[in-house]
Amino acid sequence: MIARLDALGVICALGQGKQAVADALFAGDTSGMRRQTGWIPERSVTVGAVEASLPEMPAGFEHADSRNNRLLLAAAQEIEGDIRAAIARYGASRVAVVLGTSTSGIAEAGEHIAEYVHDGELPAAYRYSRQEIAAPANFLADWLGLSGPVYCQSTACTSSGRALLAAQRLLSMGVCDAVLCGGVDSLCKLTLNGFASLEAVSDERCNPFSVNRHGINIGEAAALFLMTRAEQGPGIGLLGGGATSDAHHISAPHPEGLGAQQAMRQALAAAGVAAEQIGYLNLHGTATTHNDAMESLAVQALFPAGVACSSSKPLTGHTLGAAGALEAAFCWLTLSDHNAANRLPPHIWDGQAEPQLPRLDLVSANANRQLPSHGRRYLMSNSFAFGGNNISLILGDLS
Repeated sequence: MIARLDALGVICALGQGKQAVADALFAGDTSGMRRQTGWIPERSVTVGAVEASLPEMPAGFEHADSRNNRLLLAAAQEIEGDIRAAIARYGASRVAVVLGTSTSGIAEAGEHIAEYVHDGELPAAYRYSRQEIAAPANFLADWLGLSGPVYCQSTACTSSGRALLAAQRLLSMGVCDAVLCGGVDSLCKLTLNGFASLEAVSDERCNPFSVNRHGINIGEAAALFLMTRAEQGPGIGLLGGGATSDAHHISAPHPEGLGAQQAMRQALAAAGVAAEQIGYLNLHGTATTHNDAMESLAVQALFPAGVACSSSKPLTGHTLGAAGALEAAFCWLTLSDHNAANRLPPHIWDGQAEPQLPRLDLVSANANRQLPSHGRRYLMSNSFAFGGNNISLILGDLS
């Protein structure tokens, strides 16, 4: 079943709101990636932090106050009119919430546990429920007064991509008539230090698919879609997706990207689209040695003639549980009226390809490459996670 992506709210290091994010995305603006101290002991690292002022929590929701939920609220408020209209049309019990996250309220919990270690007691503001994985979905549903299905996916960096597929499945099964779906993750010390312990964090801005790449940057973001069943008329839809788990290693991907290839093939089959019809691919592109190597091999196997592609992580950082939805949002923006010039998101790197790997058709920041202005257009977005967890989504024009 094709699902319509009716509305999008988004906030990340590129900016707040669809037009601001689109303008920075297509310009290849890396100004949101900044060096900061305080995340990892004795290190200054580049992160994709949101600089915009976040909204205050609504009255009565002080127990749910976290940076993660404030990011989510910022995205939801951008499309609140569309959401309220959907609730009025379908009823509160027929609107679901499915989100992806990996941090939830862990940032605040970490600060409170540190106080406990220092003082011997938890601060009065501590709430365990704030750090539960389902906390963002529960907060959103409670704020909006929804009584349909409400849950979060947490499969590391594929979380919100899987949330979009789960939302599509709920609609196809007739469980609900609309779904608020997407992802949210905030910067926190636990995550950054975890990746640092794997020696995967770069101090400088990340450099995907370069022979000089040396690790990821972490970012934060929220991307929230209103999804409904596709009906007649123009729009942008989630046409299909594929999800696999090759379980090759607890943190490293399969070196040949077999699970990644399978996810992409499943997505093409589900969408009824041939690989040659894909006009742009948003790469997972983390700039780690293993991920970029396997993704190069997987993409070359599926697209032997090449496909225009780029990684957006030098612009936003790796937003972890929010990455799948955020990068689907970039595909949505590429197809939307917010991209009047039909530009493709550029790939920001040093241009030094690794000679042992297939050379990808990376979109140059100076080439002003465009999608076709006529006919139906199809875009693919990939996300890969620990445990060999893979997802590929295809978005496109509905008519």
